[in-house]
Amino acid sequence: MAATCIAATLALKARFVANRTAYLLFNRYTVFLLGVYAYSLIILALGGLGGMFGAIEVQSMWLFQLDELRGVYLKREYLELILLFYFYCYFNMILRPSRWQALLAAVPLFLAYLGQDIYFLMYSSVFRFAELSEVPELFRVLSWPYIAMLLVFVVLPLGFFLWSINYRRFVVLIAGALPPALLICAAVYFPEQYTSTYRKVGEEIVYWSDADSAENNGRFMMLLFREAERHLMRVKTETFRNRPQYDEQAQQLAGWIRTNGNKRNVHLVVMESFLDPTLFKGATYTKDPFHPNFKKLFGNKMGFSLSPVVGGKTAQAEFEILCGAPAFEEMSGVEFNSFTGSAAHCLPGTLQLAGYQTMASNAYNPSFFNAPTAYRGVGFAKMFFPREYANGSDTYLAKGDTSGEKEYMFDGTIFSQNIDFITPFLKDNDGPPLFNYVLTIYGHFPHLLNEEKRPQLLKMISDFKDPQLERAANQMFYRSEAVADYVNRLLTLDAKSLIILVSDHLPPGQHGRRSFQKLRYLNNTDDSLRMNRIMIIEEGKVKKFATIHHYDIPAMVLNSITKGAYCKEHSCGFAENKLLDDRMKRHDDYMRVMAHASE
Repeated sequence: MAATCIAATLALKARFVANRTAYLLFNRYTVFLLGVYAYSLIILALGGLGGMFGAIEVQSMWLFQLDELRGVYLKREYLELILLFYFYCYFNMILRPSRWQALLAAVPLFLAYLGQDIYFLMYSSVFRFAELSEVPELFRVLSWPYIAMLLVFVVLPLGFFLWSINYRRFVVLIAGALPPALLICAAVYFPEQYTSTYRKVGEEIVYWSDADSAENNGRFMMLLFREAERHLMRVKTETFRNRPQYDEQAQQLAGWIRTNGNKRNVHLVVMESFLDPTLFKGATYTKDPFHPNFKKLFGNKMGFSLSPVVGGKTAQAEFEILCGAPAFEEMSGVEFNSFTGSAAHCLPGTLQLAGYQTMASNAYNPSFFNAPTAYRGVGFAKMFFPREYANGSDTYLAKGDTSGEKEYMFDGTIFSQNIDFITPFLKDNDGPPLFNYVLTIYGHFPHLLNEEKRPQLLKMISDFKDPQLERAANQMFYRSEAVADYVNRLLTLDAKSLIILVSDHLPPGQHGRRSFQKLRYLNNTDDSLRMNRIMIIEEGKVKKFATIHHYDIPAMVLNSITKGAYCKEHSCGFAENKLLDDRMKRHDDYMRVMAHASE
């Protein structure tokens, strides 16, 4: 009898231990951590950010490197994991009990991560809080199917989450929200202390790579760190703000240009996603994507310029091209959004002081990227937008027939209107020289073509299929024809001018950066996703330089209009026929521009 009781007791204890072990191993919290790990592997396989649990380090041999995996995990993203786990526990505590509670608690975290990773996959850029200012503009370009998807997969789940919160647990709600609220307040109100402390407890912050920094530290932790940096930059720009001195230096440079200049007209065209389809080494085409007239004009003399962005944010490319400083995004996710109209003395402003007529012609909506205010700040005396968006403002532009092409004005339309408008200025030999800046919009994703006007002429032949990029290649045939016609007309009217045409950035592609990797754009070499075509014609001759940065273009313009004198007094990589890795050296230039542009 005693033996039976002992056996029963031991069986109960064993069952209790087994149940306890099973609970510890297979509860909602363990499943959540496993889900986070699985998510990180899936995103990494899709070409997204690595780093979570060291997945980026371990790669395909993770099963055989458990010790290394454990060390990498503890080293790389323990702060991020603690934060994620804290939020998951907190959400479980404030939600009303239900069969969906464990899953529902993960919804906000999943959507927050997924949103950042989709952003990275589409634009090859790590999301920052400052990007939230672009959300209204995003909704204005999204089609209804995408908006419907956002409502179904984002708004409704978040709404259900908020509805499921037990608001009667007021003390738990406040107490649980207090630690993350204090962390956010520290980043916003004590940014210097926050960033210095984080550098000690966190992993390496790679200043030239947001992606590496996010992989080292985690998405949420880098969001807070970059936001603290942004607030710190607002304070730091005070030391670069000296309006009298800044204005005087601009006047001195303008006077030097007037003395050394040749009064050459300048035509600077920034083209939306002017993709060279022949650079996909994993694809061929049933027809040459470039028009014969374009090939006759440029041949093999197209060069490369490194853009600060991939897939979007044209204003970042514009900032570099017009202001001659790298777009560090330290004041805002888009520098133009910080402009107040105060004189920043960028290239147009300097040329205006030197006696040039400066005008900007933008093919799209002026409400995007703070364009009118930013253009005024960089120094354009006149700016023109299509009358359909101009709200009665004086303009010569009309977007024309954009049916079937998502309201995007065709390149040939803006080029022909621009030529007609500037012809009187070019024929006025006694008038001031002209700085003619044109920004196109055709070629924006999803690269729709009006088949009646521009039927598809070619097919992309490759193992990896991307219908968007195939349409972009078809667009390039018509776009390159429009470019050739525009340049030839300019040369007829203005043979001695400087003409620069440069792509703002690569298009996103249907599958984001994965499309470019699979199609082997420039054989996936370093910085290949930032490599964009640039075409330069000076005094009727096509010129090709070594690869430059977008922010080198102002120096190129100033050197041309001063007969080479500018680069004798300043370091110019293109003049030395080499790419200068001087991005960090130009940080002070960036700070000075932003300090005065944001006054």
